Amino acid sequence: MSLFKQGRYSGYLRPISYLIDLSIINGLAILYFFKDINPQMFILFASISWIILSIYSSFYEVYRYTREVTIFSLALRQMVLYTLIIFAFSGFYHDLDIYPVTIFKYILIAFLGIISFKFALYYLLQKYRVSFGGNYRRTVIFGANKKTLALENFFNKNPEYGYVHKKTFNFKDKSLDLHTCFQYITEESIDEIYCSISELTNNQISTIADFADNNLKILKFLPDNKEIYSKKLRYEYYDYIPILSLRDIPLEESYNMLVKRTFDIIFSSLVIIFLLSWLTPLIAILIKIESKGPVFFKQSRNGFNYKEFDCYKFRSMTPNKDAHLYQATRGDQRITKIGKFIRKTSIDELPQFFNVLFGDMSVVGPRPHMVSHTNMYAKKIDKFMVRHFVKPGITGLAQISGFRGQVESDKDIIGRVKYDIFYIENWSLLLDLKIITKTFINAIRGEDKAY
Repeated sequence: MSLFKQGRYSGYLRPISYLIDLSIINGLAILYFFKDINPQMFILFASISWIILSIYSSFYEVYRYTREVTIFSLALRQMVLYTLIIFAFSGFYHDLDIYPVTIFKYILIAFLGIISFKFALYYLLQKYRVSFGGNYRRTVIFGANKKTLALENFFNKNPEYGYVHKKTFNFKDKSLDLHTCFQYITEESIDEIYCSISELTNNQISTIADFADNNLKILKFLPDNKEIYSKKLRYEYYDYIPILSLRDIPLEESYNMLVKRTFDIIFSSLVIIFLLSWLTPLIAILIKIESKGPVFFKQSRNGFNYKEFDCYKFRSMTPNKDAHLYQATRGDQRITKIGKFIRKTSIDELPQFFNVLFGDMSVVGPRPHMVSHTNMYAKKIDKFMVRHFVKPGITGLAQISGFRGQVESDKDIIGRVKYDIFYIENWSLLLDLKIITKTFINAIRGEDKAY
């Protein structure tokens, strides 16, 4: 089983698009068209309005397989809605004497600038994929029929979309088994698996879904079986070919990524400035008085897409060679007196807010495991690797639901994975706030498994 996974998404493209589009609409307004307005007030009003409208109009829902006419229609709808917002602004601040002709000129030039940038980025990415072979995804197809052949032709005849089709498995060949297919997918570092529903049995689909989850592969379906329409799945179109996605992860959407990352930066900055700035020297003195060794403990853990990073904590144990191999257990003799206190109150975890600020972690998410434990659980616990579809967190839904600390049995880690997958598939900012509040309450009360 391949545990290593390259990045799949161009996660910075949409945030960059947001910034450039906001720069265009705000820059044109305050520097040329509406010079008499309060720039801070307009930027705040225009930016919030633009973002809300873009969510409503799906303006940034542009993928590698989106057609040009769709991009143009999305831009046109966004600008029409934005025009109404600007007219509302001018009506509310009528003393600014913003005339309709000025608004129409502003909207027209802003529209031309934004659509030019959008198409330039769209075609540059296509050129980059064709000329340099970058920003691509390797694909395989399970099942051979007219629809899978059409999809294979789409991949092969449209290299600008960034798909490199490696193989189509024909299950009419009775000698073919899923183990052989999985071995090929692992060896060729395949990114996405496409399945024909009509060509596979329910058991085969279930086995493929488990493999995809445990190996961080994207799994999609060709809806050529009527039974699949009864399920809650996400539809996409590659040209005119309908595709279904099995797992819908909210944090794959750029807007949600931007919201969560913004929240992480603000929250972690506040903790670092107002708490860690004065608490760290005090904890450092107490740690140094009791035992020799560094104040901070650094440990390699697995994060987003299984990438390793250095996770920081206040040192709560005497320095020992087993710290990177074995979790703390109840009555662990390695834990110091001050260590027992900071672990009980979760103060030892606070330096991880620097990991959040650096982008390796999030405030809320699945807790990262030691590398040795991740390798072990990935082999024995079904769907364990799904946790790595998002950034790990300082706290998480599993932790506030009774699955924190030492893993004493498989039941503990299975429960943790169950809650982590629920969080990944049902993320919202409100859920994050609820988890943070519950974590704070638990830290004050003290938890039985915090040792």
